Amino acid sequence: MASANPGVPPAAGVPLAPLCTLGIGGPARWLVRATSRDEVAAAYAWAADRGVPLFVLGGGSNVVIADEGVDGLVLHIALTGVEVSTAGADTLMTAGAGEAWDAVVAGAVTRGLAGVECLSGIPGTVGGTPIQNVGAYGQEVGHVIESLTAFDLHEQGMVRLDASECAFAYRMSRFKRADAGRFVVCDVTFRLREGPPTTTYPDVVDQLARDGIKTPDVRQTREAVLAIRRRKGMVIDAVDPDTRSVGSFFMNPVVSRASYDRIAAINSHVRVPSYVMQNGGVKIPAAWLIEQSGFAKGHAEGRVGLSTKHPLALINRGGATARDVVTVAGRIKRAVIDRFGVSLRPEPVFVGFSNDSDVEFLINHEGREEV
Repeated sequence: MASANPGVPPAAGVPLAPLCTLGIGGPARWLVRATSRDEVAAAYAWAADRGVPLFVLGGGSNVVIADEGVDGLVLHIALTGVEVSTAGADTLMTAGAGEAWDAVVAGAVTRGLAGVECLSGIPGTVGGTPIQNVGAYGQEVGHVIESLTAFDLHEQGMVRLDASECAFAYRMSRFKRADAGRFVVCDVTFRLREGPPTTTYPDVVDQLARDGIKTPDVRQTREAVLAIRRRKGMVIDAVDPDTRSVGSFFMNPVVSRASYDRIAAINSHVRVPSYVMQNGGVKIPAAWLIEQSGFAKGHAEGRVGLSTKHPLALINRGGATARDVVTVAGRIKRAVIDRFGVSLRPEPVFVGFSNDSDVEFLINHEGREEV
């Protein structure tokens, strides 16, 4: 059993809005910053001894915290460090869960390693990547994760999980579904290899062509992805209000071919953008569905709006509350269901909302989509 005392005593009443990219949310009843595995275990024991819930916060880039805050112990993950080793032709990179994700990507690209270059510019920390199975522009982190180390709250000890044990799926994992809240990720090991970059996604292909690059390497592909994300307001910038968001608020839905044909028939005068998945499903940009449902870039409703650069980012225009965000997100989701019969799923985690019907609608309502 771990010691009941964290290395640093928890602080009381800590504001959480400054720790989140959305800049919204009430205070933590208690907060402790963990820089080691021992401190993670001790924080769990501290919360368990007092019968209070434990919430894990990483980079704060994919979370909506309730205006009332979090009535429990917030464990702010700050485990850092990157170790590199070889395994045959592959390179293994193990990064602490508190490392900035984009810094790890940059480190891999500097070494000429392929596998994560299209995940450049995504905010947040390493520990959040397996939970969301972070993906973009034709890559998913689950494809390169070798293993991870986590504190198992059920077993009250550290465990090592191979990628095959993580149940990775499109923007999903066991950590977000069946075992939500069970594991605290402490570090992640990625298996990478020198080779050509992934340049299958239309946006990336177009950007490289615009840059006049015919045979890109991983560095040039990373720069192309960063250019795309900056243009869409998806790279955190303190002076750009369009980046005061959680990034993409809704996932791109993957539908059946029959559903795609039905959606195409609704908008027969406009080509429906799509990307055919390996399983035969068809991915449709949520941004397109949102715009076609009446919510254009720059749409504003009081203190919340859509980015002027990309309709998939809900932004805090200044002084917004979590309730404001949930309300606008619900209107967008309802509009897409009514027009296309597709129920968009939110990307961020909602914290501190207890028995909240608006959040339940965002998370659980499935609309009429058959996939």
